[in-house]
Amino acid sequence: MNMATYIPPNEQDPNDLAWMREALNMAEEALANDEVPVGCVFVKDGKAIARARNRTNEWRNATLHAELEAIDHLLTTNPAPLDTITLYVTVEPCVMCASALRQIGIGRVVYGCGNDRFGGCGSVINVNSSSRLDTHPAYIAEGGYYREEAIILLRRFYLSQNPNAPKPKAKASRVLKTDIAPVPTSSNNTPQSSRPPSTTPSKGDGSLPRNIPMTSNPSAAPVESTAISIPTPEVRTSDDNATFEIGSLNSEKTVTDSTSNLPIGSTLASTPVPGPLA
Repeated sequence: MNMATYIPPNEQDPNDLAWMREALNMAEEALANDEVPVGCVFVKDGKAIARARNRTNEWRNATLHAELEAIDHLLTTNPAPLDTITLYVTVEPCVMCASALRQIGIGRVVYGCGNDRFGGCGSVINVNSSSRLDTHPAYIAEGGYYREEAIILLRRFYLSQNPNAPKPKAKASRVLKTDIAPVPTSSNNTPQSSRPPSTTPSKGDGSLPRNIPMTSNPSAAPVESTAISIPTPEVRTSDDNATFEIGSLNSEKTVTDSTSNLPIGSTLASTPVPGPLA
């Protein structure tokens, strides 16, 4: 049974959606750099204290998932436990990253789409809440925030030609599709953390993240069905996952945010305006 917890769109907090847009910005940057498009933002007291994207191809290092890349910079100024910090990440953390987050005592994780192959927050195993770990208490892990956008980003990546594959496969003839399977059924039994969640962002100077397609409808009713298989963020060495036939997002929103390219670990990150773009 899939034990991942998904929050229905009509119950998602606009503040969480605002920060997830920031994570999607980082995922877009990863895609532009031929990386598996996963991005994340760590938030404390309404401010982004670290943000990162996958860099596994760039450094030929399978451990450089977005979460671990950010943690390397984060811990220098924020020693564990990070119980007042929330992580926003576009894809459910894999087992490796979910374990790392448990070891640093993260307070809460909010993610976009699930990871049916290597998910560590309930899709495969529940590292975030397992009683077999004796490092730090269980942390809340909730998915479904801009899930469709996160899935489409992954599909766009796997549609592209893979220069790192031993035998690249031709993909030019593939038909683009945008259909998304419903949210996986869930036992919804992720235990609540014994610690309070991070402070969500408040309205700031009016700046907004850039170039994020807004196709999710926060007022839509929740859906139930079987799970969709989502590739994990890892080094791109073959075309084994290239069977996805996908479509591009149709975005008419482009908002400039001059602070969105701050270095990883910057404490001068912008505070997004809560809620979806009008």
